[in-house]
Amino acid sequence: MSSKLRIVLIIIGVLIVLLLAAPFLIPVNQFRPTIEEKASSALGRKVELGNLSLSLLSGSLSAENLSIGDDSRFGSTPFLTAKSLKVGVEILPLIFSKKLNVTGITIDGPQLTLLRNAAGQWNYSSLGSGAAKAQPKPAPSGSTPDSSAAPADITIQKLDLKDGRITVGRTNSQKTSTYDHLNVTASSVSMTSKFPIAVGLDLPSGGKLKLDGNLGPVDQADASLTPFDGKLNLEALNLASTGFLDPSAGLGGILDLNANLSSSGGEAATTGSAKLSKALLVAGGSPAGVPVTVEFNTKYNLHKSTGLLHPSILRIGSATAHLNGTYGTSGEETALNIKVDGNDMPAKDFEAFLPALGINLPKGASLQAGTLNADLTLAGPTSKLVTTGNVGLFNGKLAGFDLGSKFSAIGSLAGIKSGKDLDIEKLTTNLRMAPDGLKADNFVAVVPAVGNMTGAGTIDSKNNLDFKMMATLGSTASSAAAPANGASGVLGKLTGGGNCKNGTSVPFQIQGTTAEPKFIPDVGGLAAGMFKSLACSDANTASAAKPQQDLNSTVDALSGLFKKKKP
Repeated sequence: MSSKLRIVLIIIGVLIVLLLAAPFLIPVNQFRPTIEEKASSALGRKVELGNLSLSLLSGSLSAENLSIGDDSRFGSTPFLTAKSLKVGVEILPLIFSKKLNVTGITIDGPQLTLLRNAAGQWNYSSLGSGAAKAQPKPAPSGSTPDSSAAPADITIQKLDLKDGRITVGRTNSQKTSTYDHLNVTASSVSMTSKFPIAVGLDLPSGGKLKLDGNLGPVDQADASLTPFDGKLNLEALNLASTGFLDPSAGLGGILDLNANLSSSGGEAATTGSAKLSKALLVAGGSPAGVPVTVEFNTKYNLHKSTGLLHPSILRIGSATAHLNGTYGTSGEETALNIKVDGNDMPAKDFEAFLPALGINLPKGASLQAGTLNADLTLAGPTSKLVTTGNVGLFNGKLAGFDLGSKFSAIGSLAGIKSGKDLDIEKLTTNLRMAPDGLKADNFVAVVPAVGNMTGAGTIDSKNNLDFKMMATLGSTASSAAAPANGASGVLGKLTGGGNCKNGTSVPFQIQGTTAEPKFIPDVGGLAAGMFKSLACSDANTASAAKPQQDLNSTVDALSGLFKKKKP
């Protein structure tokens, strides 16, 4: 073996020995207090580390455990914990001068808890406040500032949080939401300058969140006000699984969102688009078959926890409505006060969305024509949202719905024609929709096959109908009536038709479900109309036998209606 080769092998052997022995020779644990002190000073929180070990091959210090304390106003539970921490260091300064120069930090499996109190403050808001309090007071005029009192800015070349978990909740509520596989990557991290950051995590039920942008400089008075400029992407967020909606309210849907975020000076601006698929808006409803998309533009005041929704656009199919209003997040739930205004919207496009409102069209029926107008207000907390206002359908056609056959005996008495389709000239109502169901007041429908129908009623969370209605026969229905001595002619007289000024009115109820409605005669209303008719007939006829003839005809008609023999 040549002398040169022998020297090379000796050098290599010495280096290997040094690499293996150095971690045991360098008392790296002596740096633990320094690291804890600097980290605590920078974060304004107590930082604790486990035993440190050195790896020359990776150029890093490793700690067995990491704990970062929480703001005392939010409790004594740590803000962040992790089983291991790796701190990248410059090896040569560490070996020869025992100087610690941090190049990067990697936290494996962090457990992070974000809490918000009743005042709207987050537990991470005070991060960095220790450094702010340590800043020197302005020096007197003419004197030299004491630079030694200023907190040294710690710059980290790279910061990684890998495969963590984040829990979000409120101090006054048991409701929390947990997200797994949290990954955060940031470079050139500094408390006093802007730096790039990327965040990714898994949402409940398989969704994902991505946030990319620039953060900083850190607001040392309130970290939640730190400026940010970037993009947010939500994919397949299941609203019912977030933990912030009351399951009994029946609200749900799958949300996809793409937005541009810009936050500065305590105000955040957000623009973008959102798509809600399989929407559920009332208990007992079923997922909508068509998505709702919203192009939005909002501004949010971080100090007041209130937001303003600038004029935005809502779309269901080709139907378009306009949104604007306000919202607030200071309470336990987000509260809304949003106006919805839509005109001349194609009714056909709403058919697949109606199940989300607890409305299912009668079996075999479909909306084939017509336009919808809506002037609505959405108000209240998200889990108890109440929608009120006016809706109207004009020149509509409900194909595959035979109203005459549904009216059955009522239809024969009133002279209502049967047909495979139902034309609706106009239908308007005052609407109130809440999680427990839907209420319609001042219901007015102009149906050529019948005339005018008025009334009010409800659709509960189990899709049950309870409507009390009055049909006032129009010319179309009257022309189809049987001869005067038949049932419809008698019904017209006994309910106020003929010689009375009110016209022929037929009281009835709608029960069953929206998918299988049942039209039931209102016996009490018919009786009241009968006596009114007899009095009217008695006052307008010279024949003393006329009221008795009407009464006999009425009994015949009602006997046929209920399929009983005349007493």
